[in-house]
Amino acid sequence: MATETERVTAGESAVENLTTNMDLLRFATAGSVDDGKSTLIGRLLLDSKSIFEDQLEAVETTSKGKGYDYTDLALLTDGLRSEREQGITIDVAYRYFATPNRKFIIADTPGHVQYTRNMVTGASTADLGLVLVDARQGLTEQSRRHAVILSLLRVPHLVLAINKMDLVDFDQEIYEKIHAEFTQFATKLNIPDLAVIPISALQGDNVVNRSTNMDWYSGPTLMHHLEHVHVASDRDLVDTRFPVQFVVRPKSDEYHDYRGYGGQVAGGVLRPGDDVVVLPSGMTSRIVGIDVFDTEVGEAYPPMSVTVRLEDDVDVSRGDMIARVNNAPRPSQDIDAMVCWMTTAPLMPRQKLAIKHTTRSARALIKDVQYRLDVNTLHRDKSTKELGVNEIGRVQLRTTVPLLCDPYAKNRTTGSFILIDEASGVTVGAGMILDAQ
Repeated sequence: MATETERVTAGESAVENLTTNMDLLRFATAGSVDDGKSTLIGRLLLDSKSIFEDQLEAVETTSKGKGYDYTDLALLTDGLRSEREQGITIDVAYRYFATPNRKFIIADTPGHVQYTRNMVTGASTADLGLVLVDARQGLTEQSRRHAVILSLLRVPHLVLAINKMDLVDFDQEIYEKIHAEFTQFATKLNIPDLAVIPISALQGDNVVNRSTNMDWYSGPTLMHHLEHVHVASDRDLVDTRFPVQFVVRPKSDEYHDYRGYGGQVAGGVLRPGDDVVVLPSGMTSRIVGIDVFDTEVGEAYPPMSVTVRLEDDVDVSRGDMIARVNNAPRPSQDIDAMVCWMTTAPLMPRQKLAIKHTTRSARALIKDVQYRLDVNTLHRDKSTKELGVNEIGRVQLRTTVPLLCDPYAKNRTTGSFILIDEASGVTVGAGMILDAQ
């Protein structure tokens, strides 16, 4: 565990890591209630030595106060009082840690059906989905539900962690049975990469350290898989997309004539000398420089946040997009999308909402609800014309201004949007674009 001196050193190292090219993996946990998601994350943090002494002491004290004869590692992630009282995860809990090989951002998402919207939020930016199942229970409806949602969200890598193997005497037959059942189910989904790992989050078997109780398993530990899964090629490095977030004008003596456009690269690779077009105006120019803080870089790629400088003083503002001249998105107002609805008042045709797409804001009219998707059976219910809370369906909408978008299957950033209630300002839906005209 880290001492106070080590805490300061760790903080300095973390700052240094931000300026290096160390790979980053975002992953989201999913699964049924009591499958051990929070305990698994606690075990990852503990065994990778990412917990400070005072944090561990607090958890040990709380565990003793509850009468447990073990340290409840789930308390490291279940931060809400209601979560600790019920022993469940309600909100999405984010945790950050690093190993010598990679940096990680974990989204611990809820298992309850009524918190599906929270699970969608946590998994929407994930590179990898980690679905836990209880070895005693096998696959449940919620396990399948979360696997379907991860598939819909185009999460490129999925790990099925068969947890609580210690409670079934580390039985290989149980592992093989669940492995076969899930592999068969996954053939119906869009899952490019699947790994199945037997673990015990409570005891640490095959989490960070290899288990001595499962000699029959020859695959990697969970941590080894997380450290080495290849994610760089998952992002679109062909179609250049740079949504402009703000205009950078320092107006200082040192940077008196500086004019740049800040934002996060959503696709492709930007380099000085590239001919680009600014949308929706259609004005063309050339990149003369790309800056990260006060350092000029030779190229920028997803998900780097940079400032782009152009050769010409063209009119560029927030909501515009910089793209390649011969490979630009087509401005579209008629959008066909899958929408996850997140509020109790249903989504219905003729409803008017605000829409936020990358850095561009507009208003949208719901033209039609084509069907509701049963995420357990993948059945399309075309008889319904509205979506209730936590339901997912195919929706047609029209926006007041053109959106510079791509299909979600092509680019998860330019292919997604959120819907906002104009009266309350609350996010009520999340969408994945299927087609745009």
